[in-house]
Amino acid sequence: MSPTPPCSTRRAAPAARRRDREREILGATRAIFDARGVRDAQIDDIARAVGINRAVIYRHFCSKEELFTLAFVGYLEELDARLTAGETGEVDPVERLGTLTGVFVDFCFEHPAFVDGILAILRQPYPALVEEVGEETVLRLGQALSAAFSQVAGVLRDGSAQGVFRIEDPDYTASYLCMQAIGPLRLARVGASVREVAPGVPGLLSVPASRIRQTTIAATVATALGLAPLERCEAAPPHSGEPGEDR
Repeated sequence: MSPTPPCSTRRAAPAARRRDREREILGATRAIFDARGVRDAQIDDIARAVGINRAVIYRHFCSKEELFTLAFVGYLEELDARLTAGETGEVDPVERLGTLTGVFVDFCFEHPAFVDGILAILRQPYPALVEEVGEETVLRLGQALSAAFSQVAGVLRDGSAQGVFRIEDPDYTASYLCMQAIGPLRLARVGASVREVAPGVPGLLSVPASRIRQTTIAATVATALGLAPLERCEAAPPHSGEPGEDR
């Protein structure tokens, strides 16, 4: 085998240093996300954590939005690895779905900024996101999302084949179940819900994370088991008559 030409080595070294620097910046971004949340993350703080000038960050990432999106891709890749590890070989699709939902919930508890990132990315339509961060970054985001969702979609597909779930579109349903869980997980950030302790008098009801975890798993499984009527409702033409009118 012939040795690598010296000129190729010289070209490879700067590319490797660039990749290492990008990993440093992304790692610092995630650390700040986890410590403070997405909203309070600032480029100056990220640069300070890495020990560089903020201008260096913009040599590696075209915008703050691109940097934040790629940091979110890192969360998704870690989530995908955990979901893969969560597949313990169980045969019962209900048990498998419950296990994977528990992995998802625990990951979100560990990284609250991940939930914030989902909501931030979904706040705008696809064309606007492409314009903001570029097609290559959106492609990486899509690949990471589809990989993570495919774990759940596979369970739903297997469950449908066994007759446990009656789901026509496992990929859509996997995305739906993920977003269904986001609401309760946001509630976990607050740790409380509102109740009426007396007429017109609001009060706080403590909601422990364990209860939200249990409820989220139960709701995900229940939705998967009873999704066929929902899909039929979506396929039905809209009712254009007045409420209560017989058709």
